[in-house]
Amino acid sequence: MKNAAKKEPGESAVQENSFPQKLYYKIGEVGEITGIPSHVLRFWEKQFPQLAPNKTRSGHRLYKKRDIQVILHIKDLLYNKRFTIKGARESLSTWREGAEHPLAPSGSGELLGRLREGLQRLQEIMDRHAPFDS
Repeated sequence: MKNAAKKEPGESAVQENSFPQKLYYKIGEVGEITGIPSHVLRFWEKQFPQLAPNKTRSGHRLYKKRDIQVILHIKDLLYNKRFTIKGARESLSTWREGAEHPLAPSGSGELLGRLREGLQRLQEIMDRHAPFDS
C-alpha cells in the first residue's frame, strides 16, 4: 500500500525531493522542474519582488530551493486558482514559505473592490430585467 501524502486540489505535483538537491539551479533546470518556460520566469521576476534569484557576473540567474518554492506557489495562484498578476502579487506578499494557508490579506481594499464589482454586476442584471410587479 502506498503512503501517499494528502494533496489539496490544485496543489503542485512537484515534490521537494523530486528534483536534485543542490545549492543553486540554472534557469533551464528551474524551467524543467516547474514546467515554466524561462521567458515566463524572467517576466515573473519583474512582477514579483519575492522572486529575485542571484545573478553571476555574466548575468546568469542562479535560483535557490526557496526561489523554486516561490515559483511553484506563483504557478498555483496563476494557473490553478486563476488569480490575476496583481492578485497573485498581493497574495504572495502575505504568503509565508512552509505555511499551509496564506495569511489573511492585511488590507480590505481588495475585498471591497471585489464586493463593489459584484454589486455593480448585480445592478446591471437588475436594470436589464423588468421588475416582477409591473
